[in-house]
Amino acid sequence: MEPDIGKMEALIRQLLLELGEDPDREGLAKTPERVAKAFSFLTHGYRQDLKTVINNALFTQTTSSMVIVKDIELYSLCEHHMLPFFGRCHIGYIPNGKVFGVSKLARMVDMFARRLQLQERLTEQISQVVMEECGAKGVGVMIEARHLCMMMRGVEKQNSTMVTSSVLGVFRDNQATREEFLALVGR
Repeated sequence: MEPDIGKMEALIRQLLLELGEDPDREGLAKTPERVAKAFSFLTHGYRQDLKTVINNALFTQTTSSMVIVKDIELYSLCEHHMLPFFGRCHIGYIPNGKVFGVSKLARMVDMFARRLQLQERLTEQISQVVMEECGAKGVGVMIEARHLCMMMRGVEKQNSTMVTSSVLGVFRDNQATREEFLALVGR
């Protein structure tokens, strides 16, 4: 369901008034419309379907070697303050007869990131989907992100980075596999 842009514009206009601004002044006259459209785009992950994102891009492959896609850029909004967090996601998995079309991993990251999120949940969602959709023997996901809610308000720590990881299957059960993943993502 698409958000009601007109309703969002009215709410943003009211927010501007509550902040003590004049929403009719030149610089703000189109701000409610722009903000409504921006939030619609920044949360379009709610309106995406996983099966459509994957689009049958699972391919038979007999390899049992680790597959890694590093440095997938991500942009999301913290669900606590609705401020951006941004960073990189690294995904590794060991196939069990099927591999993903590589762009589908990036598309999955975007689908879950373009929602109000917690980094911890985002990390888990990605690892669960990779594990379940291709029947991987194991999955490792690491996200490194900077949170504007921590950088520009609250404790105001500009150089902090949050790192989360999720390991499933052989990545959880086998220390050597987990260490190989961490070494290959360069962390």
